[in-house]
Amino acid sequence: MTARRPGVGPVDRTSGARAHAPAEPAPAGRAAVAAVVAFGANLGDRYATLTAAAREIAALDGVHGIRMSTPVESVAITLSGPDPTKPGYVNAVAVVTTTLGADELLAALQGIENAHGRVREERWGDRTLDLDVIAYGGAVSDDPLLTLPHPRAHERDFVLGPWLELDPDAAVPGRGRADELLAALRAAQDARGAGEGAP
Repeated sequence: MTARRPGVGPVDRTSGARAHAPAEPAPAGRAAVAAVVAFGANLGDRYATLTAAAREIAALDGVHGIRMSTPVESVAITLSGPDPTKPGYVNAVAVVTTTLGADELLAALQGIENAHGRVREERWGDRTLDLDVIAYGGAVSDDPLLTLPHPRAHERDFVLGPWLELDPDAAVPGRGRADELLAALRAAQDARGAGEGAP
């Protein structure tokens, strides 16, 4: 489950000269692509980290525009499932207009993660910053280094909800419309909750 933080607005979209500006024309021969990037942090000053990361993405060569969702809070998900004893996450989604290739974008995002102290010692462990390429245009790829779309995007309400805020017609390539996927997820959550409360 996710919750918006009371009294906190969207991650600052105006920070950085290009964060909220109209998209610049793409260089000759390279078409601009709308990439969807998910943000997450559960260590440190989580909101400030997401804001800083958005500014840094906006400043990348080859990025021509970024739109950021309102941040939401979610329970940490570990290999064994949701774990409310772990520090909670702040999540957001951005639509990034870019002429970078998918692999180039991933490498740039990993550089930003590293600059914010990201440590990769434990799969799905606590992290200062997590940046995932959720979708890259309509690309579909099973490359283990960058699977497109993200293999768990359709199972994450903290991805689908913020994405829908930016694009009500969002769709996960090969999976369907994000609004329908989110509705199914929430129905399943409600059914589990009703089952747990039954005598």
